[in-house]
Amino acid sequence: MSFDVDIGYTSTSGVREHNEDFAAAVRAGAQEPGRGLIAAVADGVSAGGQGREAAQTTVMSLMQDFHAAPATWETTVVLDRLIGAQNAWLADHNRRRSAPGGDRTAGLTTLTALALQGHTWTVAHVGDTRAWLLRDGELQQLTQDHAIDHPDFRSQLTRAIGLDLTVRADYLQGELQTGDLFMLTTDGVHGVLRPERIRALLAATPAQKASEAVVKAALEAGSQDNVTALVMQVLGLEPMRLQDTLLQARQLPVPPRLKLGDMLDGYAITALVADTGVHRLYQARDRNTRELVAIKTLHESRASDREEQAMLAHEAWLGLQVTDSGAPGFVRVRQVKQPSAFYTVFDWHSGHTLEQFLADEKRFEVTEVVHGGLSVCRALGRLHRIGVIHRDIKPGNLHFGEDGQWRVLDLGVAVSGREPASTRTLHAGTPSYMNPEQWEGAEGQPADTGSDLFALGVTLYQWLTGKLPYGEIEPWQTARFRRDPLPPSRVRPEVPIWLDHVVMKAIARDPRQRFETAEEFVLALERGASRPLNAPPSTPLSRRDPAWVWKVTCVISLIFNLMLVIWVLFLPR
Repeated sequence: MSFDVDIGYTSTSGVREHNEDFAAAVRAGAQEPGRGLIAAVADGVSAGGQGREAAQTTVMSLMQDFHAAPATWETTVVLDRLIGAQNAWLADHNRRRSAPGGDRTAGLTTLTALALQGHTWTVAHVGDTRAWLLRDGELQQLTQDHAIDHPDFRSQLTRAIGLDLTVRADYLQGELQTGDLFMLTTDGVHGVLRPERIRALLAATPAQKASEAVVKAALEAGSQDNVTALVMQVLGLEPMRLQDTLLQARQLPVPPRLKLGDMLDGYAITALVADTGVHRLYQARDRNTRELVAIKTLHESRASDREEQAMLAHEAWLGLQVTDSGAPGFVRVRQVKQPSAFYTVFDWHSGHTLEQFLADEKRFEVTEVVHGGLSVCRALGRLHRIGVIHRDIKPGNLHFGEDGQWRVLDLGVAVSGREPASTRTLHAGTPSYMNPEQWEGAEGQPADTGSDLFALGVTLYQWLTGKLPYGEIEPWQTARFRRDPLPPSRVRPEVPIWLDHVVMKAIARDPRQRFETAEEFVLALERGASRPLNAPPSTPLSRRDPAWVWKVTCVISLIFNLMLVIWVLFLPR
């Protein structure tokens, strides 16, 4: 279900002559998926005569600029910068008005803002307006008033927008659920209605009727202030955002070591598949559907490691983006409703990885290798089109399921532009499958889409021959790349020449000779012998060993000096 919120708004001046409350809610446009909704209520302070102006400009600045902020900014950062900028402008405006020659009027306002994005709600709060959450029949007040708690000074705010050049807002975040009902109110409502009464009034639906019922009840209870209620009921959620998974990682505990038969949020553990010391992978069965799933958790020794939390959160979010459309070639990630711990759930596929097949010396037919290579290459093309680089393509990360489908595993070190810094700077990958450019220079070049295609070429070579084209390579061992590998047909004669050319092009030492895109790689495999590629040229010695000129020069110099020594010492003058 797409993001869907029912909004109701009612505001009245009540017994006052002017209404200095102001509220608004704005949804992101259809061209801005994932940006959600921003809502706010403000109560202008009327002592200076400019309360309405302060409330209106404060709310409208949020409405106009919230969705214009960069998508990579965290929600609290966006709110803090917008609130800070508005506060500085209003405080300076008040200072100039209070200066000699000014009109001596000032405008202050409270502010309570609510952002609903993905699976997360975020509240920013200054003053004595309030945010409420009604969930499962229980009403929770999300904010605390910034006012002196004394009968004679009830309206004396300790924090307000425009009061000082800097303002400190309270922030609160939580998980968003379908059916949640939020309400923003000014003190004309909660000053006269008790929470029990508010909870009963919010039972009215739709949201507009609920807001009207709350305002009417406040007036009937004798409210002496402006009365405003903004009600929002969540009817459907957007796909989970990266910020949602990061929030879960920070707020939820890591599951303890689970044993056979243990339950985790409706999943019964059936086996421990792997324990790396960083992650644990379990097989489990869904209690409701009886389907097998895979559960990936952090090891309890890494429970407080923020970098590992962020990396697993990024892997879960990325898996959702890749598999949300149902595209083949990857293992689907399942969203867990109201998890009690931080973990990721994947579909379970029985079968084996290519690494396991090769270890068992299984011999694949050439047509099987071509078919599998096409499946993997198409999956890489889907990744690259959404700006994702896998960075660790190898036989251990290619899985053949019992349903006859090849799938790419492990997005743990993939980069998407949204990954944590630790993932981006990690020199990820398996050396024998990494393109030589990543080893060149002091730090090497970063991985790119070509790195994935080179790794797939190495994997295809090993798939066909059982050998690595450049042999086993250790980190920084660039000498291994100073020869061109043998064509696969020289190792396995039944490999056709056209496939020789495709594989040798994919693993060429010179990156200019390789495939530029996954689509080009797929096209070469699909055309096969009908439109074969030309044989890639041998890599020049200058490319395989850039230092060869200096080596030859040194040898010539050594020979010349040796001849000179012989001439001086042994030949007659």
